This record gives sequence, C-alpha cells and structure tokens, in this order.
Amino acid sequence: MSTANKDQEELWNGPGGKAWVRAQALLDAAFTPFERILVETATAAGAARVLDIGCGTGATTLAMSGTLGPDAECLGLDISETMITHARKRAAEAGSNAEFIVADAQTHEFAANHYDLITSRFGVMFFEDPVAAFHNLNRAAAPGASMVLLSWRDPAENPFMTAAEAAARPLLPDLPVREPNARGQFGFADSARVERILSEAGWQDVMTDKLDVECRFPLSAMDLYVSLMGPVGYAMAQGVDEATKEKVIEVVRAAFMEFAMGDEIVFTAACWKTAARAA
Repeated sequence: MSTANKDQEELWNGPGGKAWVRAQALLDAAFTPFERILVETATAAGAARVLDIGCGTGATTLAMSGTLGPDAECLGLDISETMITHARKRAAEAGSNAEFIVADAQTHEFAANHYDLITSRFGVMFFEDPVAAFHNLNRAAAPGASMVLLSWRDPAENPFMTAAEAAARPLLPDLPVREPNARGQFGFADSARVERILSEAGWQDVMTDKLDVECRFPLSAMDLYVSLMGPVGYAMAQGVDEATKEKVIEVVRAAFMEFAMGDEIVFTAACWKTAARAA
C-alpha cells in the first residue's frame, strides 16, 4: 500500500483499530443518525458508484449498499487492515455486495472519473496533506459528482468527547491536549479552513452546514466505551497498570453520569456537514 500517512497506518492497525472493532456495535448504535444522513444523501443523489472514505468497520458502506441495491457499486476504503478485515466479515455475513479495500485515500490510484458520490463519516480529518488527498479524490470523481463529508466541530462544542480526558488527566498526566484543526478527531473544526482546502483541491460549490445530532448508547456499555475509546482508551491500551486503570474508569464513569438519561448515555454531537461538487 502506498501511503503518506504512516503514523495513521500504525495507529489504526494498532490500538485505534482494535478498539473500534471491539466497540463496533456500540459505536454503530451511537452514530446511527449519521448513517441515516449518508443513506439519505446516496438515495437522493441516485448514486450508482459510491466511495466511502475512512469507512472503519463498514457500517455506512453497508447501509448505503443495502439501500441502493445490488446494482450499485459501494466501496469502503480505510487505512486500517484491522477494521477492513472486520468490515469484510460483516459484508459476508450480511450477504452484502459492498466491497472494502485497505488503502490511503491521499495516495491510492483510484479509477479516474469513476465515482458519482464520495462520502465520509468522520474519516477525513487525518491526512498529512489534505489538499493532496482531496485532489486525489477529485480525480476519482466523475464530472459533476457530489461529495458529502461529516466532521466534528470545535472540542468546546463537544463536551462529551472531551469529558473522559478532563476527568482522567490527574491520573494520566501525559494525555495529549486537543487542538482544533490539528490532525485527528477535530482536524476539520474550522469550516472556513476546510472550504479553502476543498477549493484548492479543485472542488466546486463548497457549502458547510451545522449539524447538532443527538446520539445515544446503552448506559451498560459505558465502561467498555471508557476503556477503549479516545485518548483515555488509547493511553490505557499502552500498558497502564490495573490499579490506575480502575481509578481512571471510576472517575470517568462519574464524569459521564452527566450524560445519563435513564438507561442510556445521551449526548449531542456538534458537527459539520460539508458538501461539494467535482468540476
């Protein structure tokens, strides 16, 4: 695989990818509203050839494929062999004709002028050179093709996403500080910057809308989420001793109770929906 994002390849084939596979059912449930948005987008566009960037364990690709039917070509791409292996397994079990490849979207040699819809649910904030990546995707798009990207807004607007590290930092002082627009979850927090990136990469009619989406998952799954996801989960995967791990889970569990509603965790995901058109 030709890749310009070796650090991301290592992360998502290491603790990041393993965590997403273990938490797949939980995350699919929490992010179901975003899956619906992309399915509705694909349906409205009458898409026949869909490319899903950063597809992870395959939920959005599988959902679009299932809705568009057997004549549609739906390809999910991710840099993580760990997650793509799981996505292929899910496709086989579901009898889906969705296909999945391990590749770096920044450098992969796509068929030119091929896809009539390019989508991503939180999978495009990690490129070493985002202009080069979106230029490469523009080459893969058919003339006039649509692109719809979902990405996170500022960390301050997403308190659920930062609650764990805020609570755990006294116990895990080496946790990284979140920086808007740095590569990672909040890499596309500045919509104006994203619009410039896409324009420089040759995309036209770039438009960004705010989305505030209610997400939920079972309260019973909270400890699994805490132990696996985000900077706290990654830190604990690097060999934190059991006593510290138990203390971290305890303090983070307490912090997350702010988001408890009955037998569920409920939070608002503050995101951008960015749409553009290939020349």
